[in-house]
Amino acid sequence: MQTPTKRVEIIPAKRRAMILDHLRVNGAASIQELADAIGGSQSTIRRDLEHLVEGGYLERTHGGALLLQPLRASFERETSLNAQLRHAQKAAIGAEAARRLNPHESVIFESSSTVMEAVRAASGRNLPLTVVTNSLEIALFSAQVQTWRVIMPGGTIRPGFSALVGEPGESFFATVHPDVLFTGAWAVTGNLLTDATLEVASLKKAMVQSARRTIVLVDSSKFAAPAFSTFCELSAIDEVITDDGISPEHLASLRSFDVKVTVVSTREAEAPSATMSSRTG
Repeated sequence: MQTPTKRVEIIPAKRRAMILDHLRVNGAASIQELADAIGGSQSTIRRDLEHLVEGGYLERTHGGALLLQPLRASFERETSLNAQLRHAQKAAIGAEAARRLNPHESVIFESSSTVMEAVRAASGRNLPLTVVTNSLEIALFSAQVQTWRVIMPGGTIRPGFSALVGEPGESFFATVHPDVLFTGAWAVTGNLLTDATLEVASLKKAMVQSARRTIVLVDSSKFAAPAFSTFCELSAIDEVITDDGISPEHLASLRSFDVKVTVVSTREAEAPSATMSSRTG
């Protein structure tokens, strides 16, 4: 007699990210459609939808849900959920970004989920690096890499986030000049890079001003309406790395500025030929 296949349980953050990605691609969906697509029970999906509605991600419809677009300018996603959203794209972007690092460089890893993927990829390259980060998660991970020296700038831990902001971190970045900064952004809109809070934007601005070169790691969903606070313009950026889900319109807009643009393929993330770069200006 054949043993029934055991259902693999998905952690709530991953399941909710799958719901948001499904709605982003397909628009509104019923509970049954989401249950079929994700593999959970209707009761589980219903609880997930209630959580996402309370969090401000969705609007409930009769028997289903609709993605809220655009999200509020000061909206911030839950850390665990954000890490799971578009994870394949973030991993591909992070793998490409890690190739930019050279032995004995100093690098700022800003506290974004896409930058975390770059840290994971870079850890396998066995490079001696000086790592500066405001992320507790990145610092703990990096401390396990024997060839990395890890520095934290100090500051206040944001409630609900494993990241430091404020002083003395901002003043610290005025005294150092690292080789490269890897940073994310809440949104890229025309020439503006923005974040949802003043504190985060202020710290990112200090990071950009301190680094010799800045590489922005953003998946294609980040080309959207601006968030609350600007931290820099594209003219201050050396390279943007994104994924091949970027629309032709947003890609053309990026290329109209004097910034290198690298688009990674999520279908062939491991292939060396899965990138294309351009620079105009």
